[in-house]
Amino acid sequence: MCIVCHSKSNTILKTFRDRDTCPLPRVRVEEEGYVSFALQCRHCEEAACIENCMTGAMYRDEATQAVLCDQSRCVGCSMCILSCPFGVIRRESRGRKVVSKCDLCIGEGMPVCVANCPNEALTYE
Repeated sequence: MCIVCHSKSNTILKTFRDRDTCPLPRVRVEEEGYVSFALQCRHCEEAACIENCMTGAMYRDEATQAVLCDQSRCVGCSMCILSCPFGVIRRESRGRKVVSKCDLCIGEGMPVCVANCPNEALTYE
C-alpha cells in the first residue's frame, strides 16, 4: 500500500502496471523463515541524515516532527544513506536517483502501512 500511496495514479492496478513510474516502497520487510519485521525510518530526534545532508534536502517537519526529504533539493550524494544507522534510506533506481524514505504518509492521517497491516502488527505512536 505504501507504493500505491506514493504513486502518481494512487490506484493499485495502475501503480503496478506502470513499472517505469512505480516508486520504491518506503518500508522494507525483512524475512527469515516464519519471522518477518518491518524496517522503516525511525524519525530520530538527533537525525544523522539531517546533519549530514549537504543541500538541506533532509529536514524535520515542524508540525509533525517527521524527518522528510525535499526531493527537489536532493542531489543524490548518498550522505544520508551512509549516515542512517538503520539503513532505511534508499536511492530511487529511476529518474533523478534521489533518495526515498518513509514520510509517515503526511496528509493521510495515519501511515497506510499501519492502516492496512492485515495482522495489525504495525502501530503508529
